Amino acid sequence: MAEEKSDPQLVVPAAADTNGGFGGFFRVGRPKLRVTSEYDSETSIFLNKVSCKLLDDLAKLKLSFQNNSKGELSEPQVSFTSKFFSVNYDVEESDALLRASFEFLPGVHFRAAHQVKAQQGELAVVADLAGPAYKLELSSAVPSVGMPRATFKFPYGEVSFEERDEEEEEQKRALSVSGILKSHILNGLCTAQYNEDTLDLRYAFKDEQMSVIPSISLPSNALSCAFKRRFSPSDKWSYWYHFDSNNWSTVYKHTVGKDYKFKAGYDSEVRLGWASLWVGDEDGKAKMAPMKMKVQFMLQVPQDDIKSSALMFRVKKRWDI
Repeated sequence: MAEEKSDPQLVVPAAADTNGGFGGFFRVGRPKLRVTSEYDSETSIFLNKVSCKLLDDLAKLKLSFQNNSKGELSEPQVSFTSKFFSVNYDVEESDALLRASFEFLPGVHFRAAHQVKAQQGELAVVADLAGPAYKLELSSAVPSVGMPRATFKFPYGEVSFEERDEEEEEQKRALSVSGILKSHILNGLCTAQYNEDTLDLRYAFKDEQMSVIPSISLPSNALSCAFKRRFSPSDKWSYWYHFDSNNWSTVYKHTVGKDYKFKAGYDSEVRLGWASLWVGDEDGKAKMAPMKMKVQFMLQVPQDDIKSSALMFRVKKRWDI
């Protein structure tokens, strides 16, 4: 008796599946939406953002707009962001800002920006010199108004050379030098920043409990000093004094975990005392806050008119849909 041959199994190509996949090469599903709304009682304005990631997180699409208590919309903007290209479109102005950035040779990066309505932009090339710690950047405005701006970056700071208008009547241009240098001296960080004939010197000493930060600006001789003290992991106090104007300010901070922070301070320049309470990490994102919501209450008390004291609040809420 001859052996009966079994029917070959029918193989159906996976042209599509119920989850939106196609051919097993990529999946197309509904992108997750992130909706964020923030309200500030001082301005009575809602700031809203709706965003989603596309192409397996390779790009991001975002819509932002404002609305007041009457429901009137304003400042709508749409942006598309990817690794190499981004565009920000202002609906009211019918204007767009285009940006592009990519590496066209090993260690050589290209950057460009263009404002469509103003027909202005910038082109820049950044090249690594002797490793990524040393860089040379050449940038120029478009349309060009002179020689490109050259910036040399190194581990201790950077130095820039640029042509600037010296006398508009005679239309003369002169070479301008600016830069910043940083160095560790006596367990502290010393910073010198030079720009447009102004030299700012700053020294920051910091240990586990105390920080002292004196600074001076030349040639104006504007001298100031900041003092910060940590009493415990949850209690900090800071004080700033400006010797040229005799203005001073102080702030006390008390935190309970990452989600609660109380701050109180006084500023002599505006003669204003204030206190605020944060529910949710003040510097973090709403995603990490309890219920994905951050709330700030602030009380402002003017010294000259206590009756005009004001209680304000801000609320930021995020939904993942």
